[in-house]
Amino acid sequence: MMLSLRIITPLFVLLAGVQAEFLTKNCKLISGSDSEQNALNLLEPLTNQNFTAERPGEGYLYIFQVCGDAGGMKDAGLVQQEKKDGKLVRIGNYNQTRAIRGSDWVLLFYEGGDKYDSHCSQEPRRAMIMISCSTSAKNAFSVVLEDNQKEQDCYYLFELDSNAVCPVIPSKLSAGSIILIIVFCCLAVYLTGGFLYQRLVVGAKGVEQFPNYAFWSEIGNLSADGCNFVCRSRGNREEAPTYRGVGTEPLGEEQEERDDHLLPM
Repeated sequence: MMLSLRIITPLFVLLAGVQAEFLTKNCKLISGSDSEQNALNLLEPLTNQNFTAERPGEGYLYIFQVCGDAGGMKDAGLVQQEKKDGKLVRIGNYNQTRAIRGSDWVLLFYEGGDKYDSHCSQEPRRAMIMISCSTSAKNAFSVVLEDNQKEQDCYYLFELDSNAVCPVIPSKLSAGSIILIIVFCCLAVYLTGGFLYQRLVVGAKGVEQFPNYAFWSEIGNLSADGCNFVCRSRGNREEAPTYRGVGTEPLGEEQEERDDHLLPM
């Protein structure tokens, strides 16, 4: 039994992840273009969520889902619910969808809703949802207007602020900067861990707490000797002679000239 659970659980998680990954595929695009499908794919983080909004002074609640059944109504992406009796009016279907993508926004169209009773030439309702970039972690859904004072092309307009459609800002760090950051992080871990080990485990005191102190001291001494040899040893050498033929060896002691034979006897 435990073995079967261990096998079934990862499969269930995998299938659930695949299902969540393709929820925007539930939307049926009217045109079926690749550009509109790419715009829908940006809205994947917003799927499987109910967004609600209402306008002050109205007795309606608006429920919106991205490529999902809003208010539990089949194929309805956006519905209007009366607060008194809970009656639902279909505003737009996600199986009749259009999507337009901008630099930091997506305009979503749901068409094929319930027909108007008397105005707008009794044409089907439709919704336009402007999904704009917002750095806030909270998704804010609101009603803008219902434009129904004309003969045709009436619509509901909504706004949704979300970070799902925000453009990806490329990293400005170069490969060298990333390598330096990694090196400094490793160095900090080495020094901190070595210091704690030397102090708490070995019981070292003073400079002996520095990790691998003997090794680094030897490296420092060798570096100092090399620097001294390269940069300072020239000053200890004797300068070459300016004129040829003049040796630098100290002259031997000259023999004292004796002029005793010149003195009168």
